[in-house]
Amino acid sequence: MTRQIGLIGPLPPPYGGMANQAKQLHQLLQQEAGIEVHFVQTNKPYSNQLVAKMQGVRALWRLTAYIIEVFKLTAKVDVIHVLANSGWSWQLFAAPVIWVAYLRNTPVIINYRGGEAGTYFKKSIKYVAPSMNKASAIVVPSGYLQQVFTEFGFVTQVIPNIINLERFKKTQHKTVDVKNPHLIITRNLEAIYGIETAINALAIVCQTIPNIKLSIAGSGPQKGELQTLVRHLGLENNIHFTGKLQPDAVAALYQEADIMLNPTTVDNMPNSVLEAMASGVAIVTTNVGGIPYIVSDKKTALLVDVNNAEQMAAAIISLINDKQLYRTLIDNGTLEVQQYAWQHIKMQWLNLYRAL
Repeated sequence: MTRQIGLIGPLPPPYGGMANQAKQLHQLLQQEAGIEVHFVQTNKPYSNQLVAKMQGVRALWRLTAYIIEVFKLTAKVDVIHVLANSGWSWQLFAAPVIWVAYLRNTPVIINYRGGEAGTYFKKSIKYVAPSMNKASAIVVPSGYLQQVFTEFGFVTQVIPNIINLERFKKTQHKTVDVKNPHLIITRNLEAIYGIETAINALAIVCQTIPNIKLSIAGSGPQKGELQTLVRHLGLENNIHFTGKLQPDAVAALYQEADIMLNPTTVDNMPNSVLEAMASGVAIVTTNVGGIPYIVSDKKTALLVDVNNAEQMAAAIISLINDKQLYRTLIDNGTLEVQQYAWQHIKMQWLNLYRAL
């Protein structure tokens, strides 16, 4: 008997964490015997270009078309799996699915992925709870988010993110280039990701390692501000903005890198950290949100405080100078990340689908 799964979420572009996870999950589920997947894309381009230019009209147009598509979906699937986020994304794309599925008697899984869930719930729980309580199951990707949901009275189960270990893998025995180390950041250029802290940290490291390089792979509203900071600090020869890269290009960048920086101020379960571990890259990251749930200080990464450029600089220098520590992080990280392979994750999803 073929199981009919309805999967709802965004697709690249842009190449964000949730969109990449939705695309991977869709492709991998389609390859499983006995499963047929019906995908509803939440960020589908507007078919009518005139409507696309009318801000209020286009929102109503998209929501109406989306609800009709979800209504049709409930008639042909056994269970619906929604990748959900905080804020307006929740109200526009997750809550309507729950209510349509509830009225149509179709089980629905909310796969909540927003790293800012705690802040969002504090402000909006009275709007979120009525819908969330109608979900058949709530799945989160980390113990951190599970703890947040528990504080607000929701029962969840943890099914981690999937990492493509065919694309992201260690291909060589790495040793850090002490005189010309190459660092990378693979995050969007947004204030919450704290990239200015990493730039300030690099300015400190440059005082002792003048040839250090940092590649920042991402795009976003902070680009101009961050470029101005780089010029102000005189780091134009040290820091390169690559722009947003597609997954294969990101994988190639990891192969060139000695250290990955994750200076974020808020996070849940960043794929960039897992991808770096899989690629054999040492990590310096802030200890915020769900990050301490997936890496351990001095075992799989070096953890530093948020917005602390001095600590980040010291961690970078210690990794460059301490070959044993560098090797320890890489070896442990490579082993740790194996649990996020599809062969381990798929049975968790398949068992949940069957149970519902």
